[in-house]
Amino acid sequence: MTTNRFRLHPIQWLLLVPFLGLLDVSFYNLDEPLLLGFPFFYWYQLLWVPITVLLMWVVYRSTPHDD
Repeated sequence: MTTNRFRLHPIQWLLLVPFLGLLDVSFYNLDEPLLLGFPFFYWYQLLWVPITVLLMWVVYRSTPHDD
């Protein structure tokens, strides 16, 4: 029996959101607006850390597993 292990579940396309949000550096290569003294360049990237964690959790919980 042959199985296709690389077939994507539709919800897994959500994992492209952080990639696309950070892909174009010219979009967020700015000093302002400041947030707690941090330039936009830094806090925008750091904002994606919890967003990515949340999206990965949603995808993991929604993807069927072979358990």
